[in-house]
Amino acid sequence: MDDLKIGLAVEGGGIRGVVSAAMLCALEDCGLNQAFDTIYSASSGAINSAYFLNGETWYPLSIYYDDLATRTFVDFRRVLRGRIMDLDYAFEVVDNVKPLGYEKVIASPTRLHVAVTLVDDIRTEAVTDFTSRADLRAALVASAWLPVALRGTADFRGSRAVDGGVLTPHPYKLALADGCTHVLSLSTRPIQPPAQKLSVSQRWAIRHLDRIRDGLGRGYGEAIERYRDERVMLQRRMTEPGDAPYVLDIAPLSWMPQVKRHELDPGRILGGARGGYEVMYCAVEGKDPALIKNGRIRAVPQLTIVTKDDANNRQRA
Repeated sequence: MDDLKIGLAVEGGGIRGVVSAAMLCALEDCGLNQAFDTIYSASSGAINSAYFLNGETWYPLSIYYDDLATRTFVDFRRVLRGRIMDLDYAFEVVDNVKPLGYEKVIASPTRLHVAVTLVDDIRTEAVTDFTSRADLRAALVASAWLPVALRGTADFRGSRAVDGGVLTPHPYKLALADGCTHVLSLSTRPIQPPAQKLSVSQRWAIRHLDRIRDGLGRGYGEAIERYRDERVMLQRRMTEPGDAPYVLDIAPLSWMPQVKRHELDPGRILGGARGGYEVMYCAVEGKDPALIKNGRIRAVPQLTIVTKDDANNRQRA
């Protein structure tokens, strides 16, 4: 035994989670899927992390560009109905089309923490003591419950809950709070100076959250402001590690196209996956990221055959 506690922090962000999903694929392909003591995750990053603990991470990565790049999942014409996103459809894919082995996640020696925002307490809960398949599924649904895109709140263990990133934009903070000495942080936003002003959608989300629970929107706005400074710190520590605890952030390069939270273009989604895989590969193998820009390193999507029997076997695993 040693005194090190190695954490993996996985950011989500709706469809932008394809980036961290591809980074996890690269970690698995490099043989590092057992390198972490615990995983901290939020939103679509939590679903990615659960699949990562299942293994065969390339298989569920295809969910983003095969299954979610459709108006069945995201349709802004449903905004007045409070249902821009259809989480029921997304979890039909997770449960039955490309099944997640919930029991395998619960039994994994690598503990998964899923960030959930508890509405009435106005705080982030890093849930890890899952009692059943249904309990883990409820945590993943709650963590992915994006404000504005979905009306109302999710129910988690009898409490109102929303997206785990509302008050804690990046789960690396949860890793540090839990005593990790070293954290590998997977970011889905590209390396660039953070925006200095709230966007129109963020201002709308603040008002929406305050209507759900007075003070929740204010907490969301304050979290965004803190995260601006945190992004600068994370980017600086890519080259200047600083003092313990140590955090290494991996993020898409500034010139790579950014995947939007509600992206529907399969080509752009696949491009985000390529970029995420490439930067993680370069980090693990010690390669100069400039090799990506000049075309010397290129991630190629894997093709395989999946039958209905394969899906049924995964459900039973």
